[in-house]
Amino acid sequence: MSVFNHPEFERHESVHFFEDSDSGLRAIVSIHSTTLGPAAGGCRRWSYANDTDALTDALRLSRGMSYKNAIAGLPFGGGKAVILGDQAPSGSPALFTAFGQAINSLDGRYITAEDVGVSVDDMRHVRRETPFVSGLPQTGSNAGGDPSPWTALGVFMGIQAAVKTRLSADSLNGLKIGVQGVGNVGYHLCRLLHAVGADLFVADVSKANLKRVRDEVPATEVPADELLFTDVDVLAPCALGGVLNSDTIPRIRAKVIAGAANNQLASADDGSLLTSHDILYAPDYVINAGGIISVAREYLGVSSENEVMTEVNRIPERLQSIFKQSRLTNRPTNQIADEWARHILSGVQEFRPVAVNA
Repeated sequence: MSVFNHPEFERHESVHFFEDSDSGLRAIVSIHSTTLGPAAGGCRRWSYANDTDALTDALRLSRGMSYKNAIAGLPFGGGKAVILGDQAPSGSPALFTAFGQAINSLDGRYITAEDVGVSVDDMRHVRRETPFVSGLPQTGSNAGGDPSPWTALGVFMGIQAAVKTRLSADSLNGLKIGVQGVGNVGYHLCRLLHAVGADLFVADVSKANLKRVRDEVPATEVPADELLFTDVDVLAPCALGGVLNSDTIPRIRAKVIAGAANNQLASADDGSLLTSHDILYAPDYVINAGGIISVAREYLGVSSENEVMTEVNRIPERLQSIFKQSRLTNRPTNQIADEWARHILSGVQEFRPVAVNA
């Protein structure tokens, strides 16, 4: 299958493949849109079953970033990078030096940052090679640093909004919430949920991740392949995408799905399936925008932490608007969100570089 025939290729502007034999770098950078500005999105390091899976992930993630940035009101388009290889959060300076050189060759059309399997320290190596990077160590009260706490905060607020809509509950106290994936974002989310009295059920393929959560908050550990079907009020997918599909949805017992993972729906039609099962779905790229808001404001160099907080506080408002429109029209929430994002993207016609502080 060629790139152009790939089912996820539609409307992507460009896809770039990079290989560096000395460092072992094998990477794909997918640029979906630069309509609103340079494409911005994190870099994921993952061990894919094959190159086609890596390409599919890059294409789906970059399109999601276009929609996420558009609805979040950010002056950026959508892009994503995936590095093919074993997950290793740090300790690969040569790899990320080569990756930085690859990003620099795109001349500002794509702005990178950390994502799954990539750390703040990795981005420091990238920054030595290119200015087109964010998610760097924070300085003073300025926005910046690890974006995962901001992603978790936005998801936490989004869960509160979804629970109020679907369960008519003004508090998360006593609600059973399943968190699938307790890496950086899931870990911070668990801490926030515990602080307001939620009853936590957690799953992760990493024993180290599970131990870190259990050391700090009481939680019931569930096998990774069972968490989706656990008897909970809210399900928060915070690992990889594609977990909501025609096989899993009929077995889900939660009435609210609101999590940080990108591309939770295996296909757009699965949003309709969720609706038919009376499950309220918070569109992933709306609820998980806290991280990119922080990364974007850090890159622009114009925001403080307080200003980022103000923007993240708008996430539940956007979700409530989507929920209301879905209820009034009896249409799936993902369709409402997609149309909103496409409407924003259709309003501007050309790429406009964003000036940054070098």
